[in-house]
Amino acid sequence: MSRIQEILKKAEREGGVRRTRGLSADGGVSAGAATLAAPMPLSAPAREMPATDRDDAEPVIARRAGSGALDHRLVAALAPRSLAAEQYRSLRTRVRQAENGRSLRSIIITSPSKGDGKSLTAANLSLTMAQEFQPRVLLLDADLRRPSIHTLFGIGDAPGLSDVLMGGAALEDALVHLEDQHLSILPAGLPPTSPAELLGSAAMRRTLETLRTRFDRIIIDMPPVEPLADVHILTPIADAVLMIVRAGLTEKPAIDRALHGLDVSKVLGLVLNEAATDKDGERYNGYGYGYIGG
Repeated sequence: MSRIQEILKKAEREGGVRRTRGLSADGGVSAGAATLAAPMPLSAPAREMPATDRDDAEPVIARRAGSGALDHRLVAALAPRSLAAEQYRSLRTRVRQAENGRSLRSIIITSPSKGDGKSLTAANLSLTMAQEFQPRVLLLDADLRRPSIHTLFGIGDAPGLSDVLMGGAALEDALVHLEDQHLSILPAGLPPTSPAELLGSAAMRRTLETLRTRFDRIIIDMPPVEPLADVHILTPIADAVLMIVRAGLTEKPAIDRALHGLDVSKVLGLVLNEAATDKDGERYNGYGYGYIGG
């Protein structure tokens, strides 16, 4: 049985995603996070990255400081004591466990199709990693077609990645540092006419290599796998891929096609994302997640 088939069969077995309600600090309902279908307690402590894992590098110079309002669904920042935020921390811990002696410095977050919640997952996961690792975490918006990270964090969209790759801005000028969150962001920038070509350029490879020397973890938000080539272009120079799947909506053939198009040795697993309801059947602004390891 191929690794792809193993992942799909495990997803089918564990597809009954636990429905969770994420409570904000004031008791209200907020966005949910990752209930991990994995043999580990939610309270498992996340360990600090050893100093030996860090490259000796100059501190990141960020000209722009983020000052906009955060989207209310960024519970890892706005409701850190909530169940939702705790579940994102559990997902962070699962990523750490998946390293298993290898370095997973750059991780692509994608999905089989649009509407699966990949950007929100990337944002909250980045925030929890920044809380663990302090300022050396970067959220990179490489969705040059429909960028949303700048909107979630209330920052300007330019200059950004596309401007850096086209030579219109220096990397230091495009980076945004959120001092309160210990998180750096490189927004997508102005939408280019040829996004796939930019992502496949030598400039993109050089930029990612430079960022590797400055950050311990780079979370890369990318477009859905289908029908675009973007993820396939960037996967060879990234360390790992997390596939976000919307339970009950994303069809199995779409998941199968998305996995078959990737280097499955880099796929950490599937994160099942499901819009949940309360006991009376009423929708609330939350998500249930399950992690299906590869």
